[in-house]
Formats: sequence, structure tokens, C-alpha cells
Amino acid sequence: MIIGKLDTEARVVLVAEIGNNHEGSFSVAKEMITAAGDSGVDAVKFQTFRTEDYVSGADTERFDRLKSFELTIDEFAELSVHARELGLAYLSTPLDLRSVEGLIPHVDAFKVSSGDNDFVPLLRSVCATEKPLVVSTGLTDLELCKRIAELVHREWESHGHQGELALLHCVSAYPTPMEFANIRAVSSMHSIPGCEIGYSDHTIGITACLGAVALGARIIEKHFTLDKEYSSFRDHQISADPTEMRELVRAIRDMEEVLGDGRKNVAPCESEAANLIRRSIVAARDLPRGHR
Repeated sequence: MIIGKLDTEARVVLVAEIGNNHEGSFSVAKEMITAAGDSGVDAVKFQTFRTEDYVSGADTERFDRLKSFELTIDEFAELSVHARELGLAYLSTPLDLRSVEGLIPHVDAFKVSSGDNDFVPLLRSVCATEKPLVVSTGLTDLELCKRIAELVHREWESHGHQGELALLHCVSAYPTPMEFANIRAVSSMHSIPGCEIGYSDHTIGITACLGAVALGARIIEKHFTLDKEYSSFRDHQISADPTEMRELVRAIRDMEEVLGDGRKNVAPCESEAANLIRRSIVAARDLPRGHR
């Protein structure tokens, strides 16, 4: 799958999910992109929304909090420029239909959240942009994952477009207990035709991400924060800080190296030692010259 200049066949793509951890501060959002780039990730992702199109005004506490977290499309545009200056791909999750159109010129790919993976109008809207699409699959089973992929490909076909789709295994619990991460689902999802498979992580730590890479995930999404204690907003506590993200980047690159190409051959580093390691024929007693 190609996302901007990234190719998932070349290496695992690690996305720092900034989401709303900027809490409405443009300067903090920009600082987070810089910190994510310094950590070694390949891409950053935000969430874009108009609160009045996303949350009921009756839920005043949530409405007011998300309203304070809003950034404008112009600010997202400037953030996309900053990300690309650092060599990072730029993605966002539109959480309402109007936000899709505003993001088109600025994102390398769209992301659809688990909560919206059955929201057909949104799926159709992002498919119409013909941008690469990444969909998280929390709250689904394998059958629904297949139906999501089929819907996306039908939409692209109706536009005469052969698109790039990735489905990310995900468990929509914040945080996700280790015993429910079910990373082996990544293996099951490889049976879904026409898409790349990845993993969106909500566990604490990096173990689940490494397990997903070992099972063939080619995109890893991990929540990112400058400081786990930045505020009382829940997402900071489940996010990786810069130190943990650097550790994850290093561990994923090491994992890719040790996984190799999967073909069972004699490794160059062992072939020269074969004569020392293999057994040879020896005589247990003296034999005369010419003896057979």
C-alpha cells in the first residue's frame, strides 16, 4: 500500500496518532508533530471534526470539551505542511461529512475510526475522494471486516478507481487489557482480499504492537502524547510519550530485521561454519595405505 511516499511493502509504517492530544492548541499540535518526527515515526494522524456535526448538544460536558479541542481546516493545512517538511506522511480521521471535503487537499490518506466503520455515508464520502483509505476494525468480526472491504471496493469501482485500502485490527477499549488484545486476529484478517492489514493499538506498552508486526501487520498506529500526565484527558494516559515511541520504532525495525523474508535457506553467516559443525567420517583405528 502506498501512502504519500511510504510503501508498506518496503517496511512497516508506524503512525503516531496525535488525535486530540493537542487539546485545541495549534502550537502544541505543531510541537507534537516535531516530537513524533524526532521519535522516528513515518506518519502523524489527527482527528478533524465540527463539534456540532459530531456530538449532541444535549451532552454538554462532552460537547464543550470537544468544542475547545477543535482546530480549523486552515490550521490542519498548516500542520500538514509542517509534517511534510519533516518527511512525515499526514493523515486525519474526519468525524463528520463536512470535514471530509476540507481535508482533501491536505491528507495523504483518510482514516476511518472504529466507531464509524459501519457509517456508510462517511465511507462513501471518503471513497469518493479516491485517496488511500485506512479503516480501524474495532467492534467488528471477520465477516463485517469483509463487508467493509467489499463496500469500499464497490465504491471505488463505481468511480473507475483502483484504490489502496488497509484494515487495522483494533479493540475499542481504552486502555485495552492485554488479555483482550487478541493480536492473532491479524493473521485471520489476511484472508480478506484486496487490502493491507495492520493494527491500531490501545494497550499500554509496546508488546502488542511487536506481536502484530510478527504476525504480518504492515501498518501500526499508536497514540502519541508529549506527556502522559499532560492533563486529565484520558487519551494521554494510553498514549506513548516520545521516549516510549522511540523505543517502539527501534523495536519494530529490529523485529523487521529478525523476521527476514520467510524463505528457509542456509544463511550466509552459517555456511562457512558447515565443515566445523557437520560430522565427518573418521577411522577408529590405523588403516594401511590404500585401504577401502
